Amino acid sequence: MNKNHKRIRTRFAPSPTGELHIGGLKTALFDYLLAKQNGGDFILRIEDTDQKRLVEGSMERIVKSLKWAGLEIDEGVKIGETGKLVEEGEYGPYVQSKRLDIYRKYAEKLLEEGKAYRCFCSPERLAKLRQEQQKNKQAPKYDRHCLNLSAEEAQKKVEAGESYVVRFKIPKGETVFQDAVFGEVKIKNETLDDPIILKSDGFPTYHLASVVDDYLMKISHVIRGAEWLPSTPKHVLLYRALGWEKEMPYFVHMANILNKDKKKLSKREGSVSVEDFRNQGYPAEALINFIVLLGWNPKTEQEIFTMEELVEQFDLKKMNKAGGVFDLDRLNWISNQHIKRMSIDDLYNRGIGFLGKHGFYQRFLKRTDLSVEEIKDYVKKVLRVEQERLNKFTEIGVENQFFFKTAEELNFSLKDIHWKNNTAEDTKKALIEVKKVLEDIPGERWTEEYIQEQLLGLAGEKRGDYLFPLRWVLTGQKKSPSPFEVAWVLGKEESLKRIEKAISEL
Repeated sequence: MNKNHKRIRTRFAPSPTGELHIGGLKTALFDYLLAKQNGGDFILRIEDTDQKRLVEGSMERIVKSLKWAGLEIDEGVKIGETGKLVEEGEYGPYVQSKRLDIYRKYAEKLLEEGKAYRCFCSPERLAKLRQEQQKNKQAPKYDRHCLNLSAEEAQKKVEAGESYVVRFKIPKGETVFQDAVFGEVKIKNETLDDPIILKSDGFPTYHLASVVDDYLMKISHVIRGAEWLPSTPKHVLLYRALGWEKEMPYFVHMANILNKDKKKLSKREGSVSVEDFRNQGYPAEALINFIVLLGWNPKTEQEIFTMEELVEQFDLKKMNKAGGVFDLDRLNWISNQHIKRMSIDDLYNRGIGFLGKHGFYQRFLKRTDLSVEEIKDYVKKVLRVEQERLNKFTEIGVENQFFFKTAEELNFSLKDIHWKNNTAEDTKKALIEVKKVLEDIPGERWTEEYIQEQLLGLAGEKRGDYLFPLRWVLTGQKKSPSPFEVAWVLGKEESLKRIEKAISEL
């Protein structure tokens, strides 16, 4: 850390051009972990200088996605007490479109000192220049055509109303800086293009805006994707040109999240926004756990982390240079581990909204005569049975819809319920014996353990003869949780009703 920064201050600075991408969440997460670990500040700044790509409502959805993920914003744009967006902090505004006068001031300073110049080249000239460079197999780079204009010539063009941008003049020499992930980075300045820092519409580019804002907001660490590494020398040179080299933040360039082809995961590749994963029913802590491991290695055997554990263990030195591959199976496994650790009450509170969207559950609610509390207790029993197998909240009840059907609604072929070579008469006899055993169990002893004990005592070594048809008549499915679990959830009355129905039809 730069010794001139007395406090760790990190910033996440998304563009409100759509939903929050999981790559953005990863950046925000690393910002958050570093700040929290050091008792510092996590700041949300909005970079909305590309006015053509703005999406209405995007800023609010980004803030809400961060909140859902457990990343509480200390300063900047956040959700206020009224539920609307507010800006809090002493270094605002935190929305770049409100800071245009600030950027213009520093662009003018660079112009006055001869460290920047106005460029009047038309888009057509620049396009032709690029074509010629490509034809000659040269790196695309501005040819400094307007650098040769005198101050008087430039002023005349301005007064004539000619459109222009402001370019930063890259000085001669070599630029060296330290990156937390990639170590020492050296680049010859002659390979750099003179970047545009102020566009013709008066809005700054990322180069100028990020440098000015990070300096004025006293940002200590800039954490961003590795694709920004080639641009960083320009930012280092801007810090020097503005006289801010001693306050320059420490750069941390993260490896990108990759698809299965080992290419950067794109927003065009389906469900890759935080909102998508939230709607699919993944717990926030599971998505956080999954994403952190795509760019950071704890160097231990531990794979499942709470946010508190991540704050405690996070270390910039353990960040990966290689990109992590987005593997949905891996996310499902991590999510399952987090769901298994939840209390039933927590699982119910977070999952009931997803269950409520399923048609089979809505039909169950319409016909049941159970009270609200009885329905709640019943669903919790279902969750106790399903919890070990759930990967996400949207799966609740889906594989076991028989829990939410009546005996009359169960459909199965009677010929399928026989164990091996047993006849219908054999199966009927077995179910009659099962029915008698279950009838004799007192209501207060209707537990999974006691039901299992009694039925296994009946079956002895002929488990298949009794349990195979019992599973079928209770669930209407060949595969399901054990008949002991199912009978316990359904309750004595409903279990006996389903068995009686099968006996009467055999």
